[in-house]
Amino acid sequence: MQLVENLEYNTERPHLIIPEYGRHFQKMVDHAVSIADPVERNNVANSIISVMGNLQPHLRDVPDFQHKLWDQLFIMSDFKLDVESPFPITTKEQLQERPDALEYPQNFPKYRFYGNNIKRMIDVAVEWEKGDKRSGLEYAIANHMKKCYLNWNKDVVDDSAIFKHLFDLSDGAIDLAAEDESLTDSGQFLKNRIAKTPRTINNNNKNNQRNNNRGKKRY
Repeated sequence: MQLVENLEYNTERPHLIIPEYGRHFQKMVDHAVSIADPVERNNVANSIISVMGNLQPHLRDVPDFQHKLWDQLFIMSDFKLDVESPFPITTKEQLQERPDALEYPQNFPKYRFYGNNIKRMIDVAVEWEKGDKRSGLEYAIANHMKKCYLNWNKDVVDDSAIFKHLFDLSDGAIDLAAEDESLTDSGQFLKNRIAKTPRTINNNNKNNQRNNNRGKKRY
């Protein structure tokens, strides 16, 4: 009965700052903070660092890893441990400082299913001088736009729709409809897409296994 009354629940114990190290490490750090002698306190702190490093021996001799261990030691002590660190000491204010917000590019393309790279390619093509090289790039861009359109929209698409989208995205600088161009047939894109599906690959593997099993004796 006395043992039951002396049970200690985790909810009644002090909060663990870094739970991954466990309560025994936290008690060692608390003990190091309570030591009055600075020499002994430094020795105990170095001993704790050695034990922390033994938990991951393959990283123990890496300089950055040692710096991380010292930072974790000060964090576990709530920055109350006064010892000499071989690395710059991270302050509590620096740890709690919020990072600057990242500036994400805000792109709102008119035809999102083409992606941003298509718009970049169109911008590059517009800057080129007119000629065979630019015409080839414009034709390649239009074909890729048709392929993207088939992947995300319909099974069939008219070339006139692709030419219109390309005209809009280039601000009227590229007009393949006026040049009476014709793109790759939609069936060719769909044929290539079907040929690369996992189901086709799995069926081929099954057929190969069946062929390999032919002629083998079964017992």
